Amino acid sequence: MPLPDGFLDELLARTDIVDLVSESVRLTKKGNSYWGCCPFHSEKTPSFHVVPDRQMYKCFGCGKGGGAINYVMELENLPFKDAVAVLAQRAGMPMPEFGSAPGARERREKILEINKQAARAFHRWLNASEGVEGLAYLERRGLSRRTRTNFGLGFSPNAWDGLITELATQGYDKRDLLDAGLAVSSKDGRIYDRFRNRVMFPIIDVRGNVIGFGGRVMDDSLPKYLNSPDTPVYNKSRNVFALNIAKTSKAGRVILTEGYMDTIALHQAGFDNVVASLGTALTEEHGQLLAKYFKEAIISYDGDGAGIKAAQRAIPILEKAGLKVKVLQVRGAKDPDEFIRAYGREAFAKLLDDSENQVDYRLAQIQKKYDLTDDGQRIAFLQEAAQLVSALPSAVEREIYGGHAAQTAGITPEAMKLEVDRALRARLRKAEKQQERRDLTPASQLQPKTRALRYENLRSARAEEGLLRLLMLDPGLTGKMGGIRGEEFSSELLGRAFDRLAARAAAGLSTQLAALAEDFSGPEMDHLAQVAAQPESVANSGQAIQNYISTIRMENAKQDAMKQDEALLAAQKRYQQKKAYMEETQ
Repeated sequence: MPLPDGFLDELLARTDIVDLVSESVRLTKKGNSYWGCCPFHSEKTPSFHVVPDRQMYKCFGCGKGGGAINYVMELENLPFKDAVAVLAQRAGMPMPEFGSAPGARERREKILEINKQAARAFHRWLNASEGVEGLAYLERRGLSRRTRTNFGLGFSPNAWDGLITELATQGYDKRDLLDAGLAVSSKDGRIYDRFRNRVMFPIIDVRGNVIGFGGRVMDDSLPKYLNSPDTPVYNKSRNVFALNIAKTSKAGRVILTEGYMDTIALHQAGFDNVVASLGTALTEEHGQLLAKYFKEAIISYDGDGAGIKAAQRAIPILEKAGLKVKVLQVRGAKDPDEFIRAYGREAFAKLLDDSENQVDYRLAQIQKKYDLTDDGQRIAFLQEAAQLVSALPSAVEREIYGGHAAQTAGITPEAMKLEVDRALRARLRKAEKQQERRDLTPASQLQPKTRALRYENLRSARAEEGLLRLLMLDPGLTGKMGGIRGEEFSSELLGRAFDRLAARAAAGLSTQLAALAEDFSGPEMDHLAQVAAQPESVANSGQAIQNYISTIRMENAKQDAMKQDEALLAAQKRYQQKKAYMEETQ
């Protein structure tokens, strides 16, 4: 059941997109619009454009675009109605009723409630007879009762249906637990608890909702750590452990560890700015999320080969998100948790202060690959180091870190500078060639980025875009559109959007881009935002409409003529084939 159009219109009228976006993006006014760094991808030069007159946003870097509803959907990873509910709460508007059938919003709320009740059960079991083994493990790891309570730690009994039975008393059935990722269905259809005989770590989002769980096994079975699957409320690539606590830290920097125990141990030691990714490598979404709360990140991964590789992967992701990155190398212990227990808080604080700049860290990792007493390997080291240094954005950075590499290899800074400059010139030449290739194909730049939406007739589509923009700017122009309908458009997407906006205009409703959010997919809205962001004036709209319609119908006539010619040629070919066959058989 769709939301009432009148409700959406009032909601959009009460929601100023500049105010909305300003809650998560620092905007700078330029002329009649605003610019900032995109919240959906990592960038240092602002390409995120907010247009108050059209109540829309468009990123010219990643291509995302739309209105207020799309912004919340994309930012919070919410379905349409949930995003509307967020905006309605923000605007002080009650959500309309949708009948008794549970929708996406109700499903999310139910899963969150199930997770909360599961977390309470796990925590209770940890401190009861069922959790003796788990409690002993956490005490051996040095976690106090207060820490265990603060993080809501728990224990899942060694039973096939412990949680299923517990939550059944609260009215939840097995299917509910399957939906929440707390139960698993076997090939023969039997449903049982996902987490059994494990210490449980609730995963809590920045709003304080329990969205998932991680569980550490008590025996030798695998996997050692088991995490919740992706659900409507949980995505491991978009959430980090303990950010709900770390986001309020006054430290100004975030410490990244590899796991739950490292994070909790550091919090217990007084470091309230520690987080961990959730059983997956650090992603761009993680980087963007952390950049909302911090300006600097210190990577504190294990010192083994896997930890070093993970740090190497994380550095460019965090830098791309705009974070200043340092790397802490734990010496004398295998991980931060073990280091804290062996040497104490102050020793770890000193390690943090002595963290290496990420460039020096990466140079040191390159150095380990080569024997610098061998001239051939020394040259190879310097060439690889030059590639790294040449990618740094400023000449000052290139000179400083080039000097570090030169000192390591025992050559002059001047010689290293020549090698870095050569690598830089090669990098610039490659970038110029790529740009030249893009410049030589201007028509392709006018096409939608999503291949499935590509225009078959670019000339007609450009005119169709013009009609759409005019309708968004002034719904009163619908009466001047000459009776044209979306079925005449060469682009199915533009035709659907035109018909939807024309119907809204005829009903006296808003024709803002945001009004299309329910009926169009994310990629479709991204392209419609690209269309809406192009310049268009209503000053001479009557003539513009005539020109656009003339172009569309002229292109349609050409297409019809081409189809007729093709049909005629096909008929002639069939006739010739039939004639030849008859002559051969006579």
